[in-house]
Amino acid sequence: MLLRDTMSETGVQSGEIHERATQALRDAHLQEALRASTLRLYEHRLRAVQEVPGFERLRERGRELKREVIEHLDSYLAQFADQVERSGGHVHWASDAAEACAIVIGIAEKAGAREIVKAKTMVSEEIELNHALEAAGIRAVETDLGEFILQLAGERPAHIVAPAIHKTRQDVAELFQRSLQAEYTTEPERLTLIARRALREMFHRARMGLSGANFAVAETGSVVVIENEGNIRFSTTAPPVHVALVGIEKLIPRFADLGVFLRLLARSGTGQKLTSYTSMLTGPRRPGEDGPDEMHVVLVDNGRTRALADPKMREALYCIRCGACLNVCPVYRKIGGHSYGWVYSGPIGALVTPEFVGIGQARELPFASSLCGACREVCPVKINIPDLLLHLRSEAQAKTETPRPPDSPVGERTAMRLWAWAMGRPWAYSLGAWLARLGQRFFADQGWVRRFNKYPLSRWTEGRDFPALAPEPFRARWKKIRN
Repeated sequence: MLLRDTMSETGVQSGEIHERATQALRDAHLQEALRASTLRLYEHRLRAVQEVPGFERLRERGRELKREVIEHLDSYLAQFADQVERSGGHVHWASDAAEACAIVIGIAEKAGAREIVKAKTMVSEEIELNHALEAAGIRAVETDLGEFILQLAGERPAHIVAPAIHKTRQDVAELFQRSLQAEYTTEPERLTLIARRALREMFHRARMGLSGANFAVAETGSVVVIENEGNIRFSTTAPPVHVALVGIEKLIPRFADLGVFLRLLARSGTGQKLTSYTSMLTGPRRPGEDGPDEMHVVLVDNGRTRALADPKMREALYCIRCGACLNVCPVYRKIGGHSYGWVYSGPIGALVTPEFVGIGQARELPFASSLCGACREVCPVKINIPDLLLHLRSEAQAKTETPRPPDSPVGERTAMRLWAWAMGRPWAYSLGAWLARLGQRFFADQGWVRRFNKYPLSRWTEGRDFPALAPEPFRARWKKIRN
């Protein structure tokens, strides 16, 4: 089986969001794939939520539970670690990506594992584990269908829940034909069968399996993973060693609280009542059971305590990675996940990336938002994403230099000063609006401007139409109403 183990990019390229977004907007094939996939997921969520009486109360309860954990994270982490060890598991603490990779490689070498089957885990993407394993001479095979497709293509995930959301069936068919020498077919069932045949041998051969965690229960030391394919169960039970990569924010207090989050996550992410498989892993196998002989849990910080230290940004750690904010975001739906330049994309990516890697590397992400509030409306734990984006914008302005576009004759600060000056002088504002209304006659058509040729307005019409100014200004209409 041919696998392309080296991804096409490493590191954080969030500073290139404008260039990447421009390329995405010009890709008609990508635009259609994004539109169809995100719209389908969004509509599924709407139907699923309407079927649940009291869904808003469920969201409130989920938010309360995540707030409880994040505000007392130290004690819950200690409780979780104690319970894992009491169940026969091993706990490892990783402060950053390099330390997490070193721990995983050490476990693999001790187990004599030269091949690892990997379930879907965003933390492994975050720490670039595949690159570290390859450098150590260890082969990692992605078993999630979406991640398997991306490994063959040498790409990063484009979505938190659906990593290959930017691929059409035709793309996958051509990829399998080229990389796996498989027959060409666009039937989803047959494509899945091709991937299953390619992966089946790996589950039996690999000496180590690796997974992430959707939730980690402090009360019992259980790692909870949910899926629709069954590959996570293979990865966590067939090999003799199982390693779970767990971001420290994934904890929930009690086993009884799990029902709240399972109902929220499935409905918000894919519109299902529950996912097909929910696995609760508590330690290695007992006598007479199936499962691994060893279970290792690697608790990963990698910038999370940076967010924890900021009382305003702690709320971003409530995220349960459902992807609903991506599906509803008008920006993500146009530019896709790869434009964000790292593994976390969309509105939540614009929050956590600056926190995890530093505002200097991801300065532009908080500004890549219309602040429409749709993300806040669909978030299952009611994270106030627009408010946090504004906070990060202020932090970016205070800590970093405002970039000046190369084709801009006037910098952003100068433009904002001119705007503030006009807003404070009604006559200047009215004059500017009159001139704009006069000038738009050369561009507007049926209430919309399809294309501006000059910067900065050309940046707007590269990806969307510009609403034309009303023929009669509001001030004039208001005078008529009052009279």
